[in-house]
Amino acid sequence: MSAQGVFITGTDTGVGKTAIAAGLVRGLVAQGLRVAVMKPVASGSDFTSEGLRNADALKLIEVANVTASYETVNPYCFEPPVAPHLAAKQAGILMDTALVRDRFDSLAAASDYVIIEGVGGWLAPLNDTQTAADLVRALDVPVVMVVGLRLGCLNHALLTQESIGSRGMRLAGWVGNSVDPGMARQAENLATLEKRLAQPPLAVVPFMPGEPAALELRDAAMRLRRRL
Repeated sequence: MSAQGVFITGTDTGVGKTAIAAGLVRGLVAQGLRVAVMKPVASGSDFTSEGLRNADALKLIEVANVTASYETVNPYCFEPPVAPHLAAKQAGILMDTALVRDRFDSLAAASDYVIIEGVGGWLAPLNDTQTAADLVRALDVPVVMVVGLRLGCLNHALLTQESIGSRGMRLAGWVGNSVDPGMARQAENLATLEKRLAQPPLAVVPFMPGEPAALELRDAAMRLRRRL
């Protein structure tokens, strides 16, 4: 039986996808499962003695318990901190979703779960014709949406959900991440999200300058398994 893949998308950039993905990985590992990670596309990376390395990809690798080469986890790594299609064009690279699928399959063969973190938001362009959503189509996996809880999150979350559904893909769950500690009427916004998204959140993570609350994400990982 091949591993269950889960794609972590966000309602925008900067909503905490990496932190939430890492927390879900820890939660699954704590349940005794073999968990691999992927960051198929990353921009904003650093030159090292081993080549370009992205901090988000390295963070995911650190918490996974299935070992894989960096190039398998992060096949497309770009230096400039710009939209991925612009970074790829600057590097003279045309990203290929078939390559991402090949790397995913190799990880899935050794795992129970593969947690895949997207780049930017749901429709972040990869090239002239494809977006991050096309990665999910190629991988054929359900989606978890990270909602950055701040002004405007209702519109962003509902648009993302609508786009996921219109492409025939499945939203397996969502996580509310408190990125703005001063957000007004957060409880009311969460109630609206739960009603409009037609499912309770896997977790609501309080604002924390460092790592998100481990307890919330451990429980979220258990809830996610029940929904898959």
